[in-house]
Amino acid sequence: MSDGARPAEATVVPPGAIIGPGQTFGSVTDKISSAVLDRVPRGWWIGFGIGLSLLMVFFTALGMLFTYGTGVWGIMIPVGWGLDIINFVWWIGIGHAGTLISAILLLFRQRWRTSINRFAEAMTLFAVACAGLYPILHLGRPWLAYWLVPYPNTMGMWPNFRSPLVWDVFAVSTYATVSLLFWYVGLIPDLATLRDRSKNILGKKIYGIFAMGWRGSASHWHRYETATLLLAGLSTPLVVSVHTIVSFDFAVSVIPGWHATIFPPYFVAGAIFSGFAMVATIAIPLRAAYGLENFITLKHLDNMARVMLATGLIVAYGYMMEAFFAFYSANLFERSMMHLRFTGPYAWSYWLLILCNVLIPQLLWFKRVRTNTIGLFLVSIVINIGMWLERFVIVVTSLATDFLPSSWGIYTPTIWDWSTYIGSFGLFLTLLFLFIRFLPMISIFEMRTLVPEAEVEGGEEHS
Repeated sequence: MSDGARPAEATVVPPGAIIGPGQTFGSVTDKISSAVLDRVPRGWWIGFGIGLSLLMVFFTALGMLFTYGTGVWGIMIPVGWGLDIINFVWWIGIGHAGTLISAILLLFRQRWRTSINRFAEAMTLFAVACAGLYPILHLGRPWLAYWLVPYPNTMGMWPNFRSPLVWDVFAVSTYATVSLLFWYVGLIPDLATLRDRSKNILGKKIYGIFAMGWRGSASHWHRYETATLLLAGLSTPLVVSVHTIVSFDFAVSVIPGWHATIFPPYFVAGAIFSGFAMVATIAIPLRAAYGLENFITLKHLDNMARVMLATGLIVAYGYMMEAFFAFYSANLFERSMMHLRFTGPYAWSYWLLILCNVLIPQLLWFKRVRTNTIGLFLVSIVINIGMWLERFVIVVTSLATDFLPSSWGIYTPTIWDWSTYIGSFGLFLTLLFLFIRFLPMISIFEMRTLVPEAEVEGGEEHS
């Protein structure tokens, strides 16, 4: 088996696909590898061009930031954290679904993850890359970011391990490292397939280097499965720990609206909520553009929508408990903070997030919405907007109205705040389109393991 895939070549009928009389499918390997080895479609160039254009906006914003400092942003006293930290938390949340799909669903033997795990893992890495930039940029002197890392030095300087900023460094770097290893190990059999199928000498050499001599032998598969299981076990606690530690950035403070024990589970549920929404936002256009309806089926979209519905209900419960604690605690500052969220200058953002994160996701109770690609795509975009608004409400409303009314202030983002945020989409999209072009967006060998199972299901349906 020189192409690195375990089962023999066969006609694929993925579970959940609708098979009509006389309808046939090409091989799994041909269909998935064609997106990498065949001619680049025009739509890819358009998408890549949009990503590069936004990336130029990002570089322009960074140039202004490095030239003039963080004063180009709208941050002031008392709102010392603005869109920068909001975007950091939002991007970290986006990356949660990839690890959940890859690790936890693998350990629970959920076969429906097979069609979406590869690009969900890639999405995790790209989202973490975007998120990791923001704390560095927020330092004011980003060229000294290495001071946050404990390393032997002659200056005798060590980071303050009681600082949540240092906790973030450890959490995010660990998360990114394990996610990268998990993603790369899963790619090795498919890299061998591309090595053997590539008609380009340079392609054969590059894919061959990264395939690390994979030949599909029994010993290779044994080591692969051992490594995958080990990395899945390491990744599983990261799903909970990373966003829990990010929530500690707020929860360990004494600011009204942040000092809450509900933040860790509330943040983790919100991260999975927004992460699955982003997976659906990416998966639906991809399946249409590349004709992957028989790989990413309506069953997969339905399952993702169910996860979004469940985590959305947890998030809604968190909103209710947050308001309940504020009023039940009889704490004047907490009560005033929640009252200002309801009726203050940022009330528009609070009620808009309730609409996006609580009311509209209730449409997912209906199977007609869950299995309708356009409807699910729109709901997913609304959820992503709502989760960004949630971070805006948490960060800005709490800082703008702290303990002293004399220090209250209104935060207004500048064009460079928005440029940095919009430009980060350019980094994300550029990396995503490069991934789609040069690596298989769906796991070839895992899809081929479903062929015998699908043939049995198909035989039962026709009997």
